[in-house]
Amino acid sequence: MSFRSLEEIIRKSKETGKAFWEIVMEDDMNERAASSQDSFHKMKLLYLSMRDANAAYDKNLKSASELVGGDGEKVHQALKAGKLLSGTFGGEVIAKALKMGENNACMKRIVAAPTAGSCGVLPAVLLTYEEQMGEEIDRMVEAMFVASGIGVVISVRAFLAGAAGGCQAEIGSASAMAAGALAYLQGGDGECIAHASALTLKNLLGLVCDPVAGLVEVPCVKRNVVGAINAIASADMAIAGVRSQIPPDEVIDAMREVGEAMPSALRETGEGGLAGTPTGIKIRDRVLMQ
Repeated sequence: MSFRSLEEIIRKSKETGKAFWEIVMEDDMNERAASSQDSFHKMKLLYLSMRDANAAYDKNLKSASELVGGDGEKVHQALKAGKLLSGTFGGEVIAKALKMGENNACMKRIVAAPTAGSCGVLPAVLLTYEEQMGEEIDRMVEAMFVASGIGVVISVRAFLAGAAGGCQAEIGSASAMAAGALAYLQGGDGECIAHASALTLKNLLGLVCDPVAGLVEVPCVKRNVVGAINAIASADMAIAGVRSQIPPDEVIDAMREVGEAMPSALRETGEGGLAGTPTGIKIRDRVLMQ
């Protein structure tokens, strides 16, 4: 991607009168020598793959470690029974985020958005939005371009992998991408999109990556829920006019600095944090014995 900042995308959008998503799509066209139809079609296939992955969820399937499986269905049933405080939209987002994370742990097909460990955030909010708001699929694909533009800028200025920058890099980035996409769908301009993303990253700054037994299961799957709900809250704040006092690109830079300062034990090594608790160690030893 030729853009190294969200500000560059916003500036080009203002100069050309084109939407944020169009600027990102045109960059993809230039990079891959693709037509607009090809670029849009490829992104649409990714969105449809998210739909398919959600539909393929199996409530009876457990991961090999038996640490993950069935929780998405539990939330779905609690939602149907009217037991959830988060309401219809929030409850469905939680259920979908869990289901996609469980799909990943159970070796089913998912879309890394931007990573496998954070694969539940973006589809949870976008699929729920499409279903409950009755949005047309082309608009959902446009939102995917918005999300991808944010993700690429983060990858250029910082990182996306937990091993490089902790879970703030995985769930944080996914949450920022989802918030920007939601802000766009709700009518936000480029500035609103960027600030929605910045607010999400600020909320998760410093989140460590501490997978129990080195598996992308505990606490990874549940953190997809945090990322998804954080995205909704941040998009709502941005749409309401709330702005980050720290410019969005500087927030991304801060995330990089925090990640670089994290000890290796908190960057996907399965040594510190929850992985290093007495129970975490017991689970690790049990898994290694299997």
